[in-house]
Amino acid sequence: MGKKSLLTAIVGINWGDEGKGRMVDLLSEGYDIICRYQGGNNAGHTVVNDRGKFILNLLPSGILRDGVTNVMGNGMVIDLEHLCGEIDKLKTQGVAVTPENLKISDKAFICLPYHKLQDILEEDRLGDKKYGSTKRGIAPVYGDKYMKKGLRMMDLFSFNAPRDNALEQKLAGILEWKNPVFKSYGADETDISGITGWLREYGKRLLPYITDTTVFLNEKISEEKKILFEAQLGALRDIDYGIYPYTTSSQTLAAYAPIGAGIPGIKLDTVIGVMKAYSSCVGEGPFTVEMSGDEASALREAGAEYGAATGRPRRVGAFDIPASRYGVMTQGADEIALTKLDVLSYLDKIPVCAAYEIDGEKTDQFPSGGRLDRAKPVYEYLDGFKTDISKCRKAEDLPDAAVRYIRYLEKAVGCPIRYVSVGAGRDEYLKM
Repeated sequence: MGKKSLLTAIVGINWGDEGKGRMVDLLSEGYDIICRYQGGNNAGHTVVNDRGKFILNLLPSGILRDGVTNVMGNGMVIDLEHLCGEIDKLKTQGVAVTPENLKISDKAFICLPYHKLQDILEEDRLGDKKYGSTKRGIAPVYGDKYMKKGLRMMDLFSFNAPRDNALEQKLAGILEWKNPVFKSYGADETDISGITGWLREYGKRLLPYITDTTVFLNEKISEEKKILFEAQLGALRDIDYGIYPYTTSSQTLAAYAPIGAGIPGIKLDTVIGVMKAYSSCVGEGPFTVEMSGDEASALREAGAEYGAATGRPRRVGAFDIPASRYGVMTQGADEIALTKLDVLSYLDKIPVCAAYEIDGEKTDQFPSGGRLDRAKPVYEYLDGFKTDISKCRKAEDLPDAAVRYIRYLEKAVGCPIRYVSVGAGRDEYLKM
């Protein structure tokens, strides 16, 4: 028996925005294939390396590495126009995206303009009860997927067969079902010619990239290639295990990686969980450790906490042990990458939420539903390290207070911390 493929997932432990793109960019050097397996362009991965600063919404972060093949799996929902724009933007930054370094699953679903419209209409209807959607059509397209009223990337091949009108027929049937929904919002019906034109304009550009990722990835596994699976968002935004209904509409967990990539019969070897040295959150829903006022402003500015996909100011707070321990458990994390430790250098004392108080009782378990809504943080305070650590490249370079903070978090969440980032750059990290 030869050496088998190394299959690793990099996933978020918390609410998303943990710095997964930064870690994928760092670790991708040792892998042959990087695969996104769920979600759409409703989240962003920010990567800073020697080529510049990049914000990726759909493309896997490995697209910034020469010699790496990138896969967009069947679990994704793809806005064709946005993807074409992302490819064009990278070209202006000197990064080539070709059918050789990008493979798009023929089973991935297409996020259409009317999905974005429906998303906007529904959030507006909800008003104060809104879910905090990015209004990029993600919930409607996943809803249509499970209603079996969607288009997949493979449907675009209809444009290569002039007498094949299967796509138009399928779209006509979908709009017959969908347009009454728009009428109920008081909006205009969607015209099939506009959607067909949109599909033709952007879809034809992407045809060379579309392939059966099940065949492709299984072949690469037989060749003992190393595959890294890249998640979007975090455990607390998972549709099943997150803070429902303030979640995304897909499975953000590592266990879904082989399914969403196209190789459901394959098992992962390693799960690397990514969590920040503090907490941040974009969108609505319970956020027990949320700071306010000057305290929040100071942390937000120190960490440049604004959404990569939306530009929205992120909600910020202290590190949340109950939430993070839950995230480690649901992700099945084998090791942790801790990001943005350098951001905390301005603090004399570093707050940590060690437990919750719910209805007068203290608990260290992460609750759900109404109990989470009623949770109040119970804080502990650790000594700050009050010095610039961005030049540290070895654990022994860190001040003692920073090491104590890392070891405290490691013990609290029950998972070893292997990587610590001390800056946004590719080389600004250390191993513990």
